Amino acid sequence: MKSLAKLTLLKSAPRQDADENHERVLALFKNRAELKKAYGELQDEVYRLKDRVKQQEGATARVQEMLAALELRLGLIDTAYPALVFYQLRSLWQLGREIIEQFVGDLARQQEERERRLHLADCNRRQFARRQTVEGELRAAETQLVDAQARLSELKQARAKLTRLWHYFKRRELDISMDLARSALSSAENGLAVARDDVTALDGEATPPFPGLSIETRRAINLAAIAYAEALCLRLADTPLVSMCKEATGRREASDQYGGRAECEAVIAQISKARMALQAKSNIAQDVKARTDHLNQVSKWRHQTDSVPTVESLALSEGDVLENLAVGRAAARMPNVLAEDTWDLFRILLR
Repeated sequence: MKSLAKLTLLKSAPRQDADENHERVLALFKNRAELKKAYGELQDEVYRLKDRVKQQEGATARVQEMLAALELRLGLIDTAYPALVFYQLRSLWQLGREIIEQFVGDLARQQEERERRLHLADCNRRQFARRQTVEGELRAAETQLVDAQARLSELKQARAKLTRLWHYFKRRELDISMDLARSALSSAENGLAVARDDVTALDGEATPPFPGLSIETRRAINLAAIAYAEALCLRLADTPLVSMCKEATGRREASDQYGGRAECEAVIAQISKARMALQAKSNIAQDVKARTDHLNQVSKWRHQTDSVPTVESLALSEGDVLENLAVGRAAARMPNVLAEDTWDLFRILLR
């Protein structure tokens, strides 16, 4: 028997060693596959980073070329003045955009504060109404429990008094009534537990987050922003500066199309006056209100959730105040500020 046991152990030992070696080989292959996968991912990341470096180098080279060209232009009088006009036109465009952005930001902050207060007040009203309901249910459950306990106590006392032999049938009736009373008491206890859970859940509820400005408010702010953009255009209606600013903003580098030194100095003087006109606050509220009232009448929306009106609905129509004033001043054509994205209006409007 001992020799058989030794033989069995000798046979099983190589088998165990083979199993362990097989597991080691599988683990090695698994680790090798994971390492190859990680290596491939690192290679891809290296390629992506190299590509981004090349793109950044190209962008840097283009910027350097632009700076070199600008430096060359500014070094010569004939080309320096057109460059000054070009960048002052871009600055004037940026000024108009910043004025409208600040206007929209102020309106949005005011309306958000107002709607946030209304949202909080509405949440408090609804929570107060729910609390009254839940607490009323809790008081009713407590009363029901007290009544059930009193009823069961009365039955127990009555049952304790029936000790005679001839009270057998009355005791049976009271036993049935006591079973019903115990069921009612258990139901009342469950109802009280549910009512207490409702109160606890209500106490733990957080105030719903503010969903943001309503669609009506965003539409109103956007119409006011469009009206402000039109009012700014109206202040420059007797000059071609709006179209010149738009054209300059659409190009990357300055050109010589603004004429010689005298012509450029005249345009620079116009730009200086235009900056003061855009920054002037006199009558701006009345102009914006008049334009907003008109836009409220003509604006149309493609969908109920859209906060920006359709471009076609804002086209200048016969009898429009902007059209009349522009013609009266022999001015340049007033743009459809939304269609032509005057002052980068699409980037300013609320969505």
